[in-house]
Amino acid sequence: MKEFTPLNWEQWWFIIFFTIRYLRLIVHSIAHWRYKSIPIPNSPTYSNKDVTIILPTISTDVKELQQTIESMLACNPSQVLLVTTKRQYDIIQNLCKSINVRNLRVFQSPVASKRLQVCKAIPFVETSITVMVDDDVTWPSTILPWLLAPFEDGKIGGVGTCQRVRRLKTGTLMERCYNWLGAAYIERRNFEILATHYIDGGTSCMSGRTCALRTEILQDPAFKKGFENEKWGKRRLNADDDNFVTRWLVSHQWKTWVQSNRKCEIETTLENSSKFLLQCLRWARSNWRSNYISLFVERYIWRQQPWCTYALHLTMFINFAMVDFLLFWLCYRSTSSCEQRVKISLRVAYGIWWLTTKNIKLIGLYKRNLGDIWFLPVSILYGYFHSFIKLYAALTLHETGWGSRMVLES
Repeated sequence: MKEFTPLNWEQWWFIIFFTIRYLRLIVHSIAHWRYKSIPIPNSPTYSNKDVTIILPTISTDVKELQQTIESMLACNPSQVLLVTTKRQYDIIQNLCKSINVRNLRVFQSPVASKRLQVCKAIPFVETSITVMVDDDVTWPSTILPWLLAPFEDGKIGGVGTCQRVRRLKTGTLMERCYNWLGAAYIERRNFEILATHYIDGGTSCMSGRTCALRTEILQDPAFKKGFENEKWGKRRLNADDDNFVTRWLVSHQWKTWVQSNRKCEIETTLENSSKFLLQCLRWARSNWRSNYISLFVERYIWRQQPWCTYALHLTMFINFAMVDFLLFWLCYRSTSSCEQRVKISLRVAYGIWWLTTKNIKLIGLYKRNLGDIWFLPVSILYGYFHSFIKLYAALTLHETGWGSRMVLES
């Protein structure tokens, strides 16, 4: 019988960094596959007539905006309230007149600020549920019953949905690569938020692309004051609106939920050019700022969402894809003293594991189109590049606007 050999320092460090890198993924994979949407009740408390949609927009793409509006009107909500700027008001008003429905209204805000635009419409909401929506999404006609089902629980304050990116059927190779990166980003996000909601009901952010909220939350004067006037240092925040809403729900002991049924899955568009990098930069800045506030300023998540505190908030400070290179080096070093056959087997096994982890969150995309697997190298390379985006974002948190949109901000 061979004598047990103590682990050397390379082997201990490999185990430590492997655990840091992959424990979260293993737990989230199990939770994601066990997650189920809340079903529509036989006798629901809420219907489409209990829903008002707030749609802030500065869009100049009238055709896409019309598609967004019509997809929501097809769900027959009580009202759709559009809020735009003075510059765009006449264009949006003419569009709404051409649609010619009674439950569509247009308001104008003095400046292009999503927060101010939302607050402009909130006093005109008369229903018990308000859905805040971005101007680049398309709804399925079956979304509202699924979106309303979780509100049967009186402690649920906000409900989101899973998302997918509208895929390009034509375009240049670079446009298709950016389109894939956007689709992969959203798919990974779906994976994470379903897993964390299953574990402890938490998430880092309830996406503003489509988020249903109890109107009493939005019409609370304290919410309105905080939402309009949130600052980072001395700078007023125009971005990070959905992060503020998420933290408000947590700090006021409201639960959240995310529905993942295909009948309530929204479709959205992201940039198919280098502007996508600016979107990623803005999202990274938002995450840094909001996670810092959640962890060290408000601190409610430590008690209410312990797993999310570890898996989403704390790990952001250390979870960089570049750790993979350290793990490969430690794998090489920690197996150097093994027999040749064992050495090769362990290194190959880790390589297979590494490749598997790069695919596991993208299974939903492959189910829709197996040909997407050819984009995997693009996704892997971008993952390492994104480490530098995260680092740059951490160094430029003073930038509080919308980096991917040319808007007038105040």
